[in-house]
Amino acid sequence: MQLFLTAFESVADPRAENTRHDLAEILIIAFLAVLCGAQHCCEMAAFGRSKIKFLKRFLKLRHGVPSHDTFSTVFRMLDPKALDAAFGSLTARLVAALQKGGVIAIDGKSLKGAYDKGCAHAPTMMVSAFATGLRLTLATVAARKGNEVDAALEVLGLIDLKGMIVTGDALHCNRRMVDAIVAKGGDYCFTLKANQDSLLSDARAALGKIKPEHPTAKTETRAHGRIETRVGVVVAVKGLAEHHGFTGLKAFGRIQATRLIDGKVETDVRIFALSRQLSADALLSTVRAHWQIENTLHWELDVAFREDAARNRKDHGPANIAVLRRRALDVARTDKCDSPGGLWTARATFGPDPPNKRSACRFRSSA
Repeated sequence: MQLFLTAFESVADPRAENTRHDLAEILIIAFLAVLCGAQHCCEMAAFGRSKIKFLKRFLKLRHGVPSHDTFSTVFRMLDPKALDAAFGSLTARLVAALQKGGVIAIDGKSLKGAYDKGCAHAPTMMVSAFATGLRLTLATVAARKGNEVDAALEVLGLIDLKGMIVTGDALHCNRRMVDAIVAKGGDYCFTLKANQDSLLSDARAALGKIKPEHPTAKTETRAHGRIETRVGVVVAVKGLAEHHGFTGLKAFGRIQATRLIDGKVETDVRIFALSRQLSADALLSTVRAHWQIENTLHWELDVAFREDAARNRKDHGPANIAVLRRRALDVARTDKCDSPGGLWTARATFGPDPPNKRSACRFRSSA
């Protein structure tokens, strides 16, 4: 816990100088509360009061547990980037464990409940960089006015990309993104669609010239009542990086996926722009790894942390609490293997002196 306190001490306190409660202590209580199921500031304060004996083992709490108004004021005023950076300093050693060629997936997720009255069409969006090999959030930034590309560029600026492969959907397949990635020593594998029409046309032409003996790779999975076969192929290209102004472009990849569901066959073909000459097998594994950001980050945030139902919506509040959820998920996931009921059950076991069944039910129903 001292590591967290040290990291949080680097976060600038946005409040006036006559504050009573220590900012690092407020952040520790909020983080533990979110880890154990809290969704908003009232529940953070309630958690702190119910666990005060435990908290005093490592916190001073000279003025007791902060009120929900104090939590609300802090998260509305606090810079989300500073909070995420504090967590980022804690994960530096884990990031170093990434092997060369590790995949970093970039994607945005809307906080569907985080909007003011009349603005349901424009909820807050968080863009994350997710280390798929470690299943760890490396950095998270709120997209200003829903601009996911600018937020993604800001996220990339916060992390080390040397030797990594950055993956993303067609939205991120643009010159600004590839310039930023290559400049930081990384590589990219981006889905290529009609938003880059000229490049897509050349990719189809290059892939259409593949001879029958060209190396391919194939995988087959059976799950959820369906059989899916994926066939991957990669073709090297020369001169197209300069022709299209697409920095680092070295190859195009194609994956043809065939799904058999209830006797019906569905086929999908996806094309990718690559800055590294991957093998066909590596293309399949890299693209498959990208989907972990959906399956093990976004999905679990909604199921275990009920993020879409959260109604924090004022100022920096949604972004700050979203950062806490993502970092709490990193911690919760490490204990998941010991909990037969999954991540939700694992979270219910965190913290000493768990409340009795009646109070636990009341806490959960109010979350």
